Amino acid sequence: MNKESALLAYVTRVGDNALVLGQRMIELVAAYPELEEELANANFALDYIGQARMFYAYAGELEGQGRGEDDFAFLRDENEFRNLLLLEQPNGHFGDSITRLVLFEAFYLAQLESLTHCGASRVAEIAARAEKEIRYHLRHNTQWLVRLGDGTDESHRRVQESVNVLWRFTGEMFEVDEIDTIVEKAYGGPKLEELRERWLADIDAILINATLDKPEEGWMASGGKAGRHTEHLGYMIAEMQYLQRSHPGASW
Repeated sequence: MNKESALLAYVTRVGDNALVLGQRMIELVAAYPELEEELANANFALDYIGQARMFYAYAGELEGQGRGEDDFAFLRDENEFRNLLLLEQPNGHFGDSITRLVLFEAFYLAQLESLTHCGASRVAEIAARAEKEIRYHLRHNTQWLVRLGDGTDESHRRVQESVNVLWRFTGEMFEVDEIDTIVEKAYGGPKLEELRERWLADIDAILINATLDKPEEGWMASGGKAGRHTEHLGYMIAEMQYLQRSHPGASW
């Protein structure tokens, strides 16, 4: 794989993460516990969709085959997506959703900060815009995790279960493959081992503040970065792509 192909794959993968998580969050519209939080979730979901659009638009330019952001979002099959398995998991209850966001956004923020120094200037520009949004997201969602973890016995128990269940999906964020290696060497992309050290330190501090226990290290689920997904993504993609697949080329 040459460096141009690796950059295309990397940019598409980051876009896939943003799109899939944004879609999961959209599913929660009208399902959050407070009106103010409902509005925040909707806005955060739109932030992710906006980030996906920027990464996909650039991916289309790199590919040079006339595909745009809609093609990447609506005209690819399940096994062509390269998002993390963590992000495609069903929403579950409010504590599940908040836990997933904190676990991912602590990683994503570090990734974006590193990408602001990327040798591919367009990637650096997109990362700089996205980083500001995710920094706020993480602060907001961390406050909720602390509130749940250090709240009632019931909220503590349920959010601890959320951490325990979702933890097995976090290892994939730091699995290094050929794409990561080439982007790191050719464009100064993130060093995942360094990101992992920072992520562990940040998550440790958050869990301590939330009076939650960090699960013991064990088996980690993986495959999303290589296009091997759980059954949940297929259902989500089918719903998300229904209109475009039913009416190809439809426009408002």
